[in-house]
Amino acid sequence: MAGCIIGSTQFRYTRQAKYVAFLFGCEGIHLEYPAKTVLDNVALGVHEGDRIGIVGQNGDGKSTLLGVLAGLVEPDDGLVRHTRGLRIGMLGQRDSLEDEASVEYAVVGDTPEYVWAGDPRVREVISALIADIAWDAKVKTLSGGQRRRVDLARLLVGDWDVLMLDEPTNHLDMHAIAWLAAYLNRRWPKGTGALLTVTHDRWFLDEVANAMWEVHDGLVDPFEGGYSAYVLQRVERDRVAQVTEQKRKNLMRKELAWLSRGARARSTKPKFHMALAQELIAEEPPVRNTLELRAMAMQRLGKQCVELTRVTERFGDRTVLDNVDWIIGPGDRIGVLGENGAGKTTLLKIIQGALKPTFGFVKIGKTVKFAVLSQRLDELEEMSKYRVTEVLSRYRTRVVLDGKETTPAKLLERLGFSSRHLYTRICDLSGGQKRRLQLLLILLDEPNVLILDEPGNDLDTDMLAVLEDLLDTWAGTLVMVTHDRYLMERVTDDQYALVGGKLRHCPRGVDEYLELLDERNRSAASGRTFADVTGQGAAAQAQQGASSKASDSGYTNAELREMKKRLASLNKKMGTAARKVEDKQAEMDGADPTDFVRLGELQAELDELRAAKEALEDEWLELADALGVE
Repeated sequence: MAGCIIGSTQFRYTRQAKYVAFLFGCEGIHLEYPAKTVLDNVALGVHEGDRIGIVGQNGDGKSTLLGVLAGLVEPDDGLVRHTRGLRIGMLGQRDSLEDEASVEYAVVGDTPEYVWAGDPRVREVISALIADIAWDAKVKTLSGGQRRRVDLARLLVGDWDVLMLDEPTNHLDMHAIAWLAAYLNRRWPKGTGALLTVTHDRWFLDEVANAMWEVHDGLVDPFEGGYSAYVLQRVERDRVAQVTEQKRKNLMRKELAWLSRGARARSTKPKFHMALAQELIAEEPPVRNTLELRAMAMQRLGKQCVELTRVTERFGDRTVLDNVDWIIGPGDRIGVLGENGAGKTTLLKIIQGALKPTFGFVKIGKTVKFAVLSQRLDELEEMSKYRVTEVLSRYRTRVVLDGKETTPAKLLERLGFSSRHLYTRICDLSGGQKRRLQLLLILLDEPNVLILDEPGNDLDTDMLAVLEDLLDTWAGTLVMVTHDRYLMERVTDDQYALVGGKLRHCPRGVDEYLELLDERNRSAASGRTFADVTGQGAAAQAQQGASSKASDSGYTNAELREMKKRLASLNKKMGTAARKVEDKQAEMDGADPTDFVRLGELQAELDELRAAKEALEDEWLELADALGVE
C-alpha cells in the first residue's frame, strides 16, 4: 500500500512545557462485517513521540484499525481526525509497486541520483534492506520477499510525520530486524513523530514501542510501555478481575516469569516494575526443567542423535557449508541463526538425511525418529477436502506428552481450536490454524527429534505463547530456525550461527551472532577475510609456536599460564556448582507441596545457586575466549 499525504500544507510541530501535540485520532468508531463486529465505539488518540505496538489475535482487526486511522477504510460510524497537513506513510501487507518499474524507480522515483545518493539516510536504508537486489531489475522479476523489502525501503526513504507499519519484519532476517529497530528509534528526534506497528515479533515490539494497543472483541485496550510492560499489566488485569480464561492467564504468567528472569528483563522500560513482576511470579516455576527433559530424551533416544563430520555442501561454485563438524545430542534445544540464503534450510535437510552432502558424512542414531515442520503447508494440501475430525481419526486416540496421556482433541483445544473447528474442512482454515494443525499432526506421530523451520509464521502473540508452552514440555531433541528473536531465545538453550559457510557456537546468543555479522562487514570493508576475524585460521597460526601465541594475544607467557590454571580451577568449581543445583532441585522436588513457606525458601536457595553457577560459567567463557579455547 503506497504512502499517502493527508492534508495540503506541511504540519509544524509546536511544543510547550508539559504539552504533547495531538497528531490524529478517532472517536466513536464502529465497523462491522456481515459475520463480525470488528470495532465497536472505539476512541483513540496519537500524539507526538508515541511509538505504539498493536497486538491481538489473527482476524481481530489490527490491520483494519490501521486502515481506519490512515483514512483508507471508511467506518460505519464515528469520526477520524488528523492534524492539518499531517504526512502519513503506510506499509500494508500488500504492496502497490508497479510491475514494470525498476527497483530504482520504485524506491526513489524520479529523484536525481546526485540528490538521493548524497543523503546518508537514503544510502543507509538501501544498504540495509536491498543491497542484494539489482538496482535496474524490474519489480515483476522479484520474489515476494524482495518486493516486500523494496516496498519497505521505499517507505523509509520518504519524509513522513507518522509511519504505520503492518508486519514490517516479514521477510527480514534477524540482522535486518535489529537494524530496523535501531533505525526507527533514531528516525525522529525524541518526542516528535509517531510510529504505529502491527507485528507478531515480540522482541521488535519491546525495542521500538513505548505503548501498546490490544485489539480484541471489537475493543482496543491501551497499555503503557513495550511488550514486557504489556505482559505485566495484562497479568495484573487478569488477576484483579479474576477472569475465567484461566489457561490464557497461566500462559501470560509463564511468559512474564521468563521475561523477568531471563535475557528480556527490562527494568528501564516504562511501567515495567520488577518488584511487582517478582511478586506475581513468586510461585511460578521455571519455564522448563531442562535436566528432566534431557533425562527423558536420553530414555527415548539413547546416547546418539545426529553427528556431522567434515560436512561440505556446494551448489555450483558456491560453498554453502564449509567443513562443518557438529554433534547434536539427545535433549539438545538448538537454534540456528543465519541471514536469508545462508544455508539454514540446507543444513536442516542434511541433518535429517534428506540431502546428501557434497563431502563428509552424517551419522544418525538408530532410534532417531524425525518430524519436520517446514515453512510450507504442502503436507495439508492432500487433506484439504477432509474435516479436521476426519484427519484426527487417522491417529492414535491417546498420546503421551510431558509424561502424561492426553487425546488429540485436548491437544487441539490447547492450540486454540474450539469444538466447532473439528467439523471445519482443512481448506477453510486460516493460515495460522493450518500452521497449528500441522504442528499437532507432527506431535501425534510422537517423534524424538523435532526440526522446526520458521514455526512462528502466521501465529499471533497469544498463539506463539501457546506454542512455546507446548514445546516447554516436549522431551526430545529440538532444532529450530527462525528470524523471531524472542521465540529463539525463549524456546532454545543453545544458538549456533551459520556465517560464511562456517557453523559457530554463540554462547551469548543472538547478541554474539549480530556482533559476528558486524565484524564480518567491517572485515570486508578493510580487505581482511572473515576466517581471519573469526579465528578460523587458528590451526595454521598454532604452528607458529607458543611465543607467537603469547605475542599475538597481548598476554605474557606468565599471564597465559596463570589464566590456564584459573580455567582448570573454574572447570572443577562449575562441576561442583552443577551438582549443588541438581541436589537442591531434587530437595525441592521432594518437599511437601503444601508447605509454601519451605518451598519459597528452597526456591530462593536454588536461584542463588544458579546465579553462582552462571557467574562461574561467564568467567570461564571470558577466559576461554582470551585463550582461544573452543
